[in-house]
Amino acid sequence: MRIAGLASGMDIDQIVKDLMRAERMPLDKLKQKKQILEWQRDDYRALNTQLLSFRDKLAQLKLTTNYRARTVSSSNDQFVTATVSSGAAQASYSISKVDQLAKAATLVNNGQISIAPTKSLREQVGNKVTWETGVVESQTINVGDSTEGLKIDLQGNEFLKDGSEINIKVNGRAVKATITEDDSQQPTENQILVTKDGTIKFGDNVKPTKGSVVKVDYVIDEKTKTLEIGEKPPTTWNLGKSSLTAGVTVIVDGTEYTVTTDEQGSSTLVNKNDTTDVLGHINLDTGAIAFNSAKFKEDDEENWPKKIEATFTQNYASFGINTHTSKGEVNETIFMTGTDTLNSVIRKVNESSAGVTMFYDSVTDRVTLTRKETGKFGEGKRDIEVSGDFMTNVLQFNNNDVTDGQNAKFTINGLETERSSNTFDMNGVTITLKQTFGEGDQQPTTISVGNDTGQVLENIKKFVEDYNELIKEIGDKLKEERYRDYKPLTDDEREELSEKQQEKWEEMARSGLLKGDMVLSGVLSSMRMDMYSTVETNGIFKQLASIGIKTTANYLEGGKLEIDEAKLKAALEEDPESVENLFRGNDSEAGKGIVHRLYDTVDASMKKLQEKAGRATSTNQQFTLGRELINVDKSIDRFEERLKMTENRYWRQFTAMEKAIQQANQQSMYLMQQFGGF
Repeated sequence: MRIAGLASGMDIDQIVKDLMRAERMPLDKLKQKKQILEWQRDDYRALNTQLLSFRDKLAQLKLTTNYRARTVSSSNDQFVTATVSSGAAQASYSISKVDQLAKAATLVNNGQISIAPTKSLREQVGNKVTWETGVVESQTINVGDSTEGLKIDLQGNEFLKDGSEINIKVNGRAVKATITEDDSQQPTENQILVTKDGTIKFGDNVKPTKGSVVKVDYVIDEKTKTLEIGEKPPTTWNLGKSSLTAGVTVIVDGTEYTVTTDEQGSSTLVNKNDTTDVLGHINLDTGAIAFNSAKFKEDDEENWPKKIEATFTQNYASFGINTHTSKGEVNETIFMTGTDTLNSVIRKVNESSAGVTMFYDSVTDRVTLTRKETGKFGEGKRDIEVSGDFMTNVLQFNNNDVTDGQNAKFTINGLETERSSNTFDMNGVTITLKQTFGEGDQQPTTISVGNDTGQVLENIKKFVEDYNELIKEIGDKLKEERYRDYKPLTDDEREELSEKQQEKWEEMARSGLLKGDMVLSGVLSSMRMDMYSTVETNGIFKQLASIGIKTTANYLEGGKLEIDEAKLKAALEEDPESVENLFRGNDSEAGKGIVHRLYDTVDASMKKLQEKAGRATSTNQQFTLGRELINVDKSIDRFEERLKMTENRYWRQFTAMEKAIQQANQQSMYLMQQFGGF
């Protein structure tokens, strides 16, 4: 902080500020130059963004779909409907009869199942299902360069559980898998073998490729989990499995705790050798353990165990669903635990790869299985087969009651054929059969595919609108008035103006920064040349003017295009292929279509603008304006250092003046005192 003027009585601070304001004028000009360069950079980038958007639209216009829009009609929508894609050829299809519609395979159970859908199945089915003990696990394996050596993680067990089932999905499709005790046995071409130690062997037809995902559901004899004790005493521990058997054992510092269950069904973990030593309560249905707080006191950390180990098994059962689908045979094994409900089992079935929908009707108390695909697959085999106690004894399914799916059979253009679905594609036309009918019932249903002139017309109109909008933006920048008296505001000038006045001033100062720019002028010239040029193809239309697209008579509009819609529509109806060739062209230079030429021009122009103004991610060293900004910044830094030196010099000079005045005043006082003594 400087305090001056005490001796002279002058406002030194204001004097220095005024002097520095004059000294700072060249610096203000440098900052104004920097601001103008930044505005120019931003304007270039804004135009480049518009060019990018137009280029993306041109990329879409290269596609044939924009010029081959199709329309389709059916002579009788009650029997046959159709939709069409742009790639469909103009054609006509006559369906003279539909002998049968495609249907999905179904399997209806034999009677009422008498099961509450939201209650535990194990409590309801009794001995109708054989509940096994073990632990059901799932593992996902990512296949590398080879399938050799792929092995299931048995969670510390030596072998898979004896007599258990296994379910393997390769890229989401369940494949028939068998557990074998013969390590030397090899799978058939459509089979997967799993040895007792968990090694997977794939048949040639089901061998997964590199990058495939293999999901395995399997059963082990038992599972052991470890709880590491941290800084706080454990209060609860969830073992992560449901429907546990009473054979759970927990070991704490060598002490073994087992399960005891009272008459009310509450299960407790007690010391195997001392029933008064209670570790806590365990919920066998959920696998949650609530520890006895007296065993792990917060102030007795020294006696906490370092870890706790629990070994357990589950009550589980499994059933199988075998289906034939368009992707081949699917063999799905579904595991369920004792706490599963009918609703949860239905969800597992419907989410599986078996490709069926299980449905329970609460009114009739019956269950059905319906394949999701229509049609007949797997010749000579049932489309749906089930196995397992749960499916046969509880849900009462009988494989002999399957109603197999059937294909749609019909005659089209005199050819008798069939499809697995009532909706199918034929040369870009999607046909849907809705009812059966015979040749004598009615006139054949005719599907007619024609050219959608209206849609193509709209696509071309949208292209012209986008082009006009772009050249207007560029043209406006080239013709924008430049107000040279309006310079970017300095900090001092901003303080004197209101916000609205600042906005108005800045608007005038930013105006015309790209006026007459050579790069932008070159962009417009090249684009206009592309639009006027001749396209040498086999079509009858060589220029845009020949299909009713030309520039407006007003030259001030900068080459804006206008469309004679009647002439364009007539051209599209007369020779739509020639119109397409005019825009898309061919591979030769002379035959390059207008859209392709414009795309190349816009792409080259964007690169020029990027060289001039860069992109948002560019550093200043990478483009011309950025390098200018670097030079201006350096000049500003040097000038600011010089201003600091100048200001310090002024203060030194005024300080010296103050000291001189102070000394003069002191001398004057001294003399006055001396004269006063006489």
